[in-house]
Amino acid sequence: MSLLSLHLLGSPVLRQRSKEVGAVDDEVRRLIDDLYETMDAARGVGLAANQVGVARRVAVVDAEEDRFEMIDPVILGSEGRDSAEEGCLSIPEIFGDVSRPERVVIEATDRDGNRYRKEATGLKARAIQHEIDHLDGILFLDHLSLIKRQMLLARYRREHKDDTGYTKEVQPESASSE
Repeated sequence: MSLLSLHLLGSPVLRQRSKEVGAVDDEVRRLIDDLYETMDAARGVGLAANQVGVARRVAVVDAEEDRFEMIDPVILGSEGRDSAEEGCLSIPEIFGDVSRPERVVIEATDRDGNRYRKEATGLKARAIQHEIDHLDGILFLDHLSLIKRQMLLARYRREHKDDTGYTKEVQPESASSE
């Protein structure tokens, strides 16, 4: 396993619709392991493959004591509405209130190539939808009003005006950081 660099706002891969995986092989399983390691080191609750520069429909989630991968996920149904603050590892230190369905049912493939269904509410449902959005080239900012989105983008540009690229190295968690 290895830590992967995160792609940040402005990286073209974040706006691409990721390609279907189809058959799960060792390369996909290695990507899943790397996504988990990178997500954990960055202290996220989810991470999609295109956030590390891989335009494949693979994402991982770790929310509400449930840790799982989603390969070629599809939302089968949703209901209700809930608004909560969201952030994104690819848009550091920027947060906004996003309205999403409060309950979702998905179908996806696991690392062993088995299709499964999962029903989720709360943070888990939000994380699932956020990561599937990534796989479709959609950012949480796209769910905000135009004025709120422009305000947050202007702040992000100000805070990152000296950045030299669209990637950020993720540092392993050290024992002293806890």
